[in-house]
Amino acid sequence: MADPTDATEAPQPQFNIRRIYLKDMSFESPRAPQIFDATTQPQIDMQLGAGATQLADNLHEVVVNVTATVRSGEDTVFLVEVQQAGLFHIEGVPPEQMGWVLGVTCPNVLFPYARQVVSDATVAGGFPPLLLAPVNFEVLYQQHLQRQQAAPADGQLTH
Repeated sequence: MADPTDATEAPQPQFNIRRIYLKDMSFESPRAPQIFDATTQPQIDMQLGAGATQLADNLHEVVVNVTATVRSGEDTVFLVEVQQAGLFHIEGVPPEQMGWVLGVTCPNVLFPYARQVVSDATVAGGFPPLLLAPVNFEVLYQQHLQRQQAAPADGQLTH
């Protein structure tokens, strides 16, 4: 008879992507078409965040938020906001590792989709594609943990 505390009988972790979807997207170019003639070098401000919500046992929604604002001098060339989301079935992951899965693994799955939506939106707006650089969610998650230890956070990974 096997020992019921035998580690080999522990449930194996399961990670399944149920669905990846665009939750929200906004593109604004308030000075078009005049801004197309701008000659100054545009400045890009990008903000990135991620958050997770447990919807049911073992079912989590993770959302990666990307906001990119491009300015030429004082004028806004365009603003694009994307909320790329996914439903993930996660089971058998120890509680102390769940933050890592939700804050690093899931955003790593979602970010390429958000990156594509940002690029497509800028092209549809009449601009060259805005190609976002890859993101190291591991570093962002570690920074989030450090801030969380310094002061209680609201559950959002904002960077």
